Amino acid sequence: MPSLHELVRAHTDLVEDDVAWLQLLMADWQILADLSFADLVLWLPDREGRGYWAGGQMRPTTGPTALVDDVLGTFIPTGRRRMLDEAYTTGRLVREGDPEWRDDVPVRVEVIPVRRAGRVIATIARNTNLLGVRTPSRLELSYLQTAADLTQMIAAGHFPLSGQRSDHADSPRVGDGFVRLDVAGRVVYASPNGLSAYRRLGLQGDLAGLVLTDLTRELVPARWRPDEETLSAVLGGRDGRATEVGTDEVTLIVRSIPLLPQGERSGALLLVRDVTELRSRDRELVTKDVTIREIHHRVKNNLQTVAALLRLQARRTDAEDAKAALEEAVRRVGSIAIVHETLSHAVEETVDFDEIADRLGSMVVDVSGVEVPVRVVREGSFGKLPSEAATPLAMVLTELLQNAVEHGYAGVPAATSGRVAVTARRIVGRLHVVVEDDGQGLPDDFDLDSSTQLGLSIVRTLVESELGGVLEIGPGSRGTRVQADLPLE
Repeated sequence: MPSLHELVRAHTDLVEDDVAWLQLLMADWQILADLSFADLVLWLPDREGRGYWAGGQMRPTTGPTALVDDVLGTFIPTGRRRMLDEAYTTGRLVREGDPEWRDDVPVRVEVIPVRRAGRVIATIARNTNLLGVRTPSRLELSYLQTAADLTQMIAAGHFPLSGQRSDHADSPRVGDGFVRLDVAGRVVYASPNGLSAYRRLGLQGDLAGLVLTDLTRELVPARWRPDEETLSAVLGGRDGRATEVGTDEVTLIVRSIPLLPQGERSGALLLVRDVTELRSRDRELVTKDVTIREIHHRVKNNLQTVAALLRLQARRTDAEDAKAALEEAVRRVGSIAIVHETLSHAVEETVDFDEIADRLGSMVVDVSGVEVPVRVVREGSFGKLPSEAATPLAMVLTELLQNAVEHGYAGVPAATSGRVAVTARRIVGRLHVVVEDDGQGLPDDFDLDSSTQLGLSIVRTLVESELGGVLEIGPGSRGTRVQADLPLE
């Protein structure tokens, strides 16, 4: 289905501010659909005046739909729907006296002009399935009265309001809890769900007739209340935004929408949602994230302790082969420790591997025993990688850089300099990594399959088995070129 932006660009003369207004309206029009028990369709005027394009559609959650099929992207020519023409040209709400019949269903249609900055930029057709209409209760009458106020605000250009939108994941909906206030902030009507939400806070009796701000101050401890200005503005119905109130056991989100059907505030609609369980899960997730980061921090500390012990043993060893092996082990442990250190600061279990690659390059150069000054440079980006891939890839990169520095420049005159380039590219779900130096190159008799070097054995095992990739080693433009092609899941 086409998006609002696509339809606007292709068929209308609406400017960017108009589109932003319509997007803000559509972010909140679920409220109007639910209060009206009706389907809403946004109609955009064609730039050539030929008719109207359906730019959005919303079904109610409080009643049966009047539109079984999706109409988004469809076109109605001028003259076919008189009500659309009249509402757009006159800027007034248009109601049809007799219902339309659609698939044996009687549908009442109303068209609301959408006004911004003094001009009509679109219309909303409100379609009510009359088979779902019954003798209205006080709840339904309150819904319909509030829907009428919002309708007048849309036609006058007073709605939508800036502030929190109802398309946020935790924003309260009409069915969560509905409270209607008068201009003084006194409760005129509260739905059963709205009343239940406040009874969870400790209310005894009914909400009707009470000043909501005063009641909330009595029920909610000061440490769980917002500041007094926010409390008075939101729960008094003067400001169109949301806030949280609660106790040690209960948390509510309260969203206020001031009602200005004639341009002056006549009261407010408050939507109330009990988010106690949601906030409890949020706290559990935060606790888990902190625990995971602490584990990574402790693993890093333990690995550094292991590296220090290996380094101490290397200093006490006289055999050069044993000393070299221990120093290589220190570097391998250090590369893993860098990954865990990065994860200990990350919010998610992914790491920015560019930072790790740069640190590994510096570490290898700092501890290398060659006399030639070698510079490791990174070209391209590894991007974010999951922790299960970052650890083996860090070891692979450490071994490759170590081999490039020590074997590529061993015995080279100190007057020269060396350069090792690490290139990373993401291509169609794969990560392509190349390590290339300008050193002495590979021996003439080099064969990866028959090589007995521990470092290359580690690299090959990690690339092919752990990471599921492909490893290639061969001559480069001057020295040695190693490339690994790895899948990204």
